[in-house]
Amino acid sequence: MRYTKLGRTGLKVSSLCLGTMNFGPQTAEKDSCAIMDRALDHGINLFDTANVYGWKKGEGVTEQIIGRWLAQGGGRREKIVLATKVYGSMGDWPNQGRLSAYHIRRACEDSLTRLKTDHIDLYQMHHVDRDTPWDEIWQAMEQLVREGKAIYTGSSNFAAWNIAQAQAAAQRRNFLGLVSEQSLYNLNARMIELEVIPACRAYGLGLIPWSPLGGGLLGGVLKKAKQGRRSEKWMQERLAKNRTKIEAYEKLCAKIKEAPADVALAWLLHNPAVTAPIIGPRTAAQLDGCLRALEVKLSPDTLAKLDTLFPGPGGEAPEAYAW
Repeated sequence: MRYTKLGRTGLKVSSLCLGTMNFGPQTAEKDSCAIMDRALDHGINLFDTANVYGWKKGEGVTEQIIGRWLAQGGGRREKIVLATKVYGSMGDWPNQGRLSAYHIRRACEDSLTRLKTDHIDLYQMHHVDRDTPWDEIWQAMEQLVREGKAIYTGSSNFAAWNIAQAQAAAQRRNFLGLVSEQSLYNLNARMIELEVIPACRAYGLGLIPWSPLGGGLLGGVLKKAKQGRRSEKWMQERLAKNRTKIEAYEKLCAKIKEAPADVALAWLLHNPAVTAPIIGPRTAAQLDGCLRALEVKLSPDTLAKLDTLFPGPGGEAPEAYAW
């Protein structure tokens, strides 16, 4: 396993992040625990979850599964960098979601209980809350840091100007502020290259891409189009919309003798702005398969062809759209 520092911090994390969103809804608890054990065997130390995962409002199903796994001991908690998120609705009352100081405090306590731990290593805001002042948000996060309940703070699904706002407010308070951003980023979704990636670089945030395989579109969908989730209507509609470039993509992957999923992950890993793509295996075998991406070296010619197949926004703003 390769390791890199998370943004401008001294924290070392694996170059692949274990995403746990499937734990519970798609993957049974026993198999989820086996995947987490296998991740440790491979040296993966960055584990990502969220209080809403499990999709049963207020229950935190996935956090509970992780908590019971951590409770098995064996140094599990000490080996991982545990990341979870706050924002989503955890109940039907007015203050059971978003980023008020009131909710952040309660949500953190509840996550700690479910995760059976006394601290969260990376506490991430799952979405920007435009209705809550940054001074209120940072006051709540600072309190958690003082109490040792959170170590670092990250964002997810932020625009570049949200990152700038957050960091300006944190700097006024002499607070470390954001150290990472989770964004949708893959070959077929490159919009963040316009402004989010430059903002991450400027403010020293690690970039943790989610959906690195485009929901399966970049994972060899043509050969598996009639299997599992890929046979569902929404995927078939996406494939129909993108079929021409996906056919060309899989042909290119075959030419360089690499699996499409490995190429998609390797493409992200070649970008120095990327800290660790989030992989979301539903089985231990899928987890094992992801490791090949760490070894794939894409030639300049292959990278150029991928840019042609999946053109980004044209570079960074403002040069992407102005002189």
